Formats: sequence, C-alpha cells, structure tokens
Amino acid sequence: MEIFSVLVVLFIVFFSVVVHEFCHGYAAYLNGDDTARMMGRLTLNPLPHIDPFTTILLPVILLFLSGGRFAIGMARPVPINPFNFRNYDRGMLAVGIAGPGSNIAIGTFLSLISRFFLYSPVRQFLIIGGMINFILAFFNLIPIPPLDGSRILSVFLPGRLRYRYEQMERYGIIIVMVFIFAGGLRWLWPLSSLVVNFLAGARVNF
Repeated sequence: MEIFSVLVVLFIVFFSVVVHEFCHGYAAYLNGDDTARMMGRLTLNPLPHIDPFTTILLPVILLFLSGGRFAIGMARPVPINPFNFRNYDRGMLAVGIAGPGSNIAIGTFLSLISRFFLYSPVRQFLIIGGMINFILAFFNLIPIPPLDGSRILSVFLPGRLRYRYEQMERYGIIIVMVFIFAGGLRWLWPLSSLVVNFLAGARVNF
C-alpha cells in the first residue's frame, strides 16, 4: 500500500474515533453530566483524545498485518459520571448510542457522496472512509465491556445480572484484545462492505 494511501487511511481512522468520543461526551453533557467538559475532553481537538496504543499503534499494526485492507482504532475514552445523569438509564443509553451513531452517520455520508465521484480517485478514499466508519460502528456495538454495545445492553438487564455484567469491564480491554487477535472480527469486513456497496450504489472491491 502506498505511503500516501496509508496516511489517508490513518487520518480517516483518527478523525472518526475523535468524533466518536466527542459525541459520547456531548451526549453525556446533554443528559446532565459535564465531566467531559470540565476535564477538557468535550472538544474536537484531537490531542486530548490520543492514546498511544489504541489510537496510533493498533491501527498501524492492523493496517500492515492486513496488507492495507483493515484498520481499527480507539481514542482515549471520554470520562463520564453516570450518577450525574438526570435519568441514569436514559443517559447510559444515549451515551452508548452516540459514538457508534456518529460513525454510522459519517459512513453513510461518505458512501452516498462517493456516487458523485464515479470517475475520480477521490471515490476510493470516500469508500474507504465509509468502510472505516461502519467497521468502527459495528465493532463498538459488540456487547463486550467497555465497548458501547455493553452500555446499551446493560440498560435492559435485570439488576443482579447487570451488576455482574458491568464488573467485566475491569478485564474488558484484555477480552477485547484477545477477541481481535483470535479472529473474532472476521465478520466486520463483509458486513461493512455490504452496507457500503448498497449506499455507494455499486459493488466496491479493494
């Protein structure tokens, strides 16, 4: 993969995860928690959101291991205090949906816009941007704490089961890493391709 293409892909990943985390913080703010704002994280400035491993090294490693076909990354989680929410469950649900929702919105926009660049190299990067954002959205909807899918699912669990489920978060990042490197994300690419192909109005091959 050309170095220019690698840099473009990494920029898209970086931009997408920053927007993702900003939307978490903004959803929390709208529901009564201003922790992210007080800690300087309610911003689109990328610097406060950078995590050396998950934001930079992880996408680079995955990009080169996949021959440029796959990259995923995560920014530093935006801090929230759910006990500040006006309604605890409603706030948790909103925060959980906000991050993946932002990536679905970006992915949809980029894929649809690509229809206007049928004979331009720009189309390929728009398609890649759409793919990355749908991959990020679907990945974060996996119900493994601390991924967003776990926040959404936990709202619907009964009390004791919910407590035990949320306690998994202390081991969550280890579980997520094992899940990734054990090949648990093989379904992400075909599912995201299916969605982007439909939105872009043509079969897209990489």
